[in-house]
Amino acid sequence: MRLLVGLGNPGPEHAKQRHNIGFLALDRIAERHGFGPWGKRFQGLFAEGRLNGEKVLALKPQTFMNRSGDSVQQAAHFYKLQLDDVIVLYDELDLVPGKVRVKRGGGAAGHNGIRSIDGAMGGDFWRVRLGIGHPGHKDRVTGYVLQNFAKVDQDWLPPLLDAVADEIGLLVADRPEDFMNRVALLTQRQE
Repeated sequence: MRLLVGLGNPGPEHAKQRHNIGFLALDRIAERHGFGPWGKRFQGLFAEGRLNGEKVLALKPQTFMNRSGDSVQQAAHFYKLQLDDVIVLYDELDLVPGKVRVKRGGGAAGHNGIRSIDGAMGGDFWRVRLGIGHPGHKDRVTGYVLQNFAKVDQDWLPPLLDAVADEIGLLVADRPEDFMNRVALLTQRQE
């Protein structure tokens, strides 16, 4: 069993912000693969589905980013999951928009949601970093991630969300390199 976690902030005022790309990706995965209805559980929105014949849990913590670990830890503990059964999708400033990188473990790199999960459970979970680009200066980061996606982002955002949803089964099957390669192939922009 796997736990897919999308990171973001709750509420309609945050729904289209760059910081919520994890929620957007998880919504697309759940929709594409027919996950059950979203319900409230583990201080978050929770749904169940299947990928590759394996039961998969989907969780969108509703604790705000800084306390995401509370929600993730509750779900993982309830289902007796190991850290390597947890896959977290989130925004990454240090990747160009539309790029995806996957790794197991590592630091938080300044991401408060990842820092919260690290603190609650330890850091050896899978991280799916979804590139949103950097505003250019560290003083502009907070405002940038809390802004809605711009019109120009529509060139790369829907194709990225579709590719992640289409290929997530590869990651659930322990094939992170294949997942990254397929997403990259599906999101190549036509020049």
